[in-house]
Formats: sequence, C-alpha cells, structure tokens
Amino acid sequence: MTAATAITEVLDPAVWRARRQAHEQLVDGWLATHLARRRDGVKHPVHDFLFTYYSHRPAQLRRWHPGAGVLLIDGEPARDYVAADGGVLLDPTLLAKRAEAVRWIRDLLAATASRPAQLGCFGMHEWAMVYRQTQQEVRHNAWPLRLSPAATAEVVEDRGVRCTHFDAFRFFTAPARPLNVHQPSRELQPVLEQPGCLHANMDLYKWAYKLSPLVPSELVTACFALSREIRVLDMRASPYDLDALGFPPVRIETPEGRADYAAQQRDFATRAAPLRAALTAHCDALLTLPAP
Repeated sequence: MTAATAITEVLDPAVWRARRQAHEQLVDGWLATHLARRRDGVKHPVHDFLFTYYSHRPAQLRRWHPGAGVLLIDGEPARDYVAADGGVLLDPTLLAKRAEAVRWIRDLLAATASRPAQLGCFGMHEWAMVYRQTQQEVRHNAWPLRLSPAATAEVVEDRGVRCTHFDAFRFFTAPARPLNVHQPSRELQPVLEQPGCLHANMDLYKWAYKLSPLVPSELVTACFALSREIRVLDMRASPYDLDALGFPPVRIETPEGRADYAAQQRDFATRAAPLRAALTAHCDALLTLPAP
C-alpha cells in the first residue's frame, strides 16, 4: 500500500497551520509556569504530577499532530511523516508497529466504560500512601499533613480503603495494602478499572499520549486539561495541607467533605465519559485501517 492510499482526510495549509498554532498557544500557557519552576528548582505537589508521574515531556505535548491518515497539503517531511500527494501524512507503518498497544488500550477503555461508576472511595488512596509514615517519610514532606500521623492513620482505619486503581495502589505504604478492599494488579487492571475513579479519568491523558501521534493532538490536550482539574481535587482531598498554595482542603474525614468529594467525582466521571468514548472510537478506526 502506498502512502496515498492511507489518506482519510485532507487539510489545506491555512486550516492545519491555524490548528497547529492554536495548539501551541494552548500548551504554552500550561507550560510557562511549569518550565519556570523547573528552571528555578521549585517543586509543586499538585501540578508537577502531570509532568513527573506521566512520561510525556513538555516538548512532546507541544508538538501538534493531526492524527493518522490526515494529509497536510504543503507540509514538509519530518520525523514520523512521509511525503504524499502534495503534502505529508503520518507514516502508515507506525500503526502496524503499535497495533497491539492500540488494541490493549482500546479494550481497557471499553471495559472501564462498561462498568458503573463507584463513588464511595472518597479519595482514601492518598491517605493510604502516607499511612503510618512520619512527616519526614511522606512523599510531599515539604508540606505538612492536616492531621497528625496518628490521626491520619485513624481516618484510614475508620473509613477503610476501596481503591480499584493499580497505579495508585502500588504507592500505598506496606501496612495500608491489606486494608484495601481490592488487591489491584496490572493483570487485574482491565477487570477492576471503573469510570468513577479519579486516577482512571486522569489516565485518559496517558492513553491519549500513548496513542499519539496516531490521534489528533486536540484530543490529547482535552484529556490533559481534564487531568489537570482532577489532580486538584485529588490533592485537595489528600491529607496534605495545601491551603498556602490556594487549594483549600476537601475534608473527607467529615460527612460534608465526603459529600462534596462524591459530587465532584461524579461530575468528573460525566466529563470523562465522552473523552473515553472518543479515544475508543479512534482506536476502533485505527484498527480498521488497511495494513501498509
């Protein structure tokens, strides 16, 4: 198959250059403060997560891609792109190399979407990550805990832990793991992941960038924007006192705080659903493209 036969959409120069510029301006707005902090050696317990836990580098996030099969008229060949019919498009062989990963991501997204949202965890995963640790031992030890270590442990023991997300569970302290109702593993991820989980919804950004450059960058940035908002709730509901950073606590140790958390969790699940559906649809489309 030639590159030309892989074309599913054609974009004129004015269209794709405008999309690229809009993408770069959006991403630059997010990156400015992060890059300034990184240059000055300043850590941020909320926003750094999107650039440290997630492996997509700032320069990768900033680079615009139209997705597989899109011909950019008057575009010039560059990394991952090949010439075709007066322009360039993504090298069709990229999909063949990544088909197995695309299929795994698609199946995980679909399985997650098929389940009802569970809204009873109340963000206890962050508490389980500091359970029975001293202030010096906790991950963000530059920031104080809202409660004493003993009181923090008491909240964990009284409320219990119902985390379904392996990549949160693996950061639990050793004594916290047996307290979790579930025992997530990488193998159980497709079985346990559910759409009410904050981390599963933040991870839409991870699946989007892992599918990049095969999916449009606009979808990647939409997932990033949602992940950025969810991370704020994640840390506001944590045991850390981040009021000085402008993040008042969601006090999940109280009935009012738990109700607030569940309401916001439900809203994020609703907003994540169309992004998860869009990623799934892109995976389905990619998997039906003819092999080069």
